[in-house]
Amino acid sequence: MTARQVEFPKTEVLQRLALSDSGFVFDPLSGASYTVNTTGIALLRRLQHYDGDITRLVAGLRTEFEVDAAVAEQDTVEFAGVLRSYFK
Repeated sequence: MTARQVEFPKTEVLQRLALSDSGFVFDPLSGASYTVNTTGIALLRRLQHYDGDITRLVAGLRTEFEVDAAVAEQDTVEFAGVLRSYFK
């Protein structure tokens, strides 16, 4: 995998989200709730402690879900776009 710059919402925005194992996501600031799949929950949990290292983020997904690097990277990039559309 090549190192990519992927833009995520600010960490403090993601840290305020309440996450459940079932995929329920609640934003206490706006009162909005969302539903994500298991990959989404895994990414959100990692992003709440994200240090800017996309390689480490993708590696964690590869390990947890036993997928190849291209799939994990594509899922991460696509989810980043979804997050940017909901959390400015």
